[in-house]
Amino acid sequence: MSDKPKQYLKFGEKYRDVLNAYENMGDAVHGAGPLDEKSRALVKLGISAGARMEGALHSHVRKALDAGCSHDEIRHAILLSLPTIGLPNMMAAMTWVNDILE
Repeated sequence: MSDKPKQYLKFGEKYRDVLNAYENMGDAVHGAGPLDEKSRALVKLGISAGARMEGALHSHVRKALDAGCSHDEIRHAILLSLPTIGLPNMMAAMTWVNDILE
């Protein structure tokens, strides 16, 4: 059983070439700089929180855990968004994080 969301898998069945191109782009940008996997995972959490992307945040929490991030590190990454995105947005993001961590 895959840990990828059902809709992602369905999309891949219908648009395999598009999904392959997307995944190749992701691999390229991850390898294009000096950040390690754990740092990249925390950055992706912040981006997802700031963009208010609940599904993406769920996915990036799982990826952050796979990269070795602790629950405290994940929650701290979200807490750091508070001065930039405001309390209501940060609280929404923390709720989405807790959907996965709890």
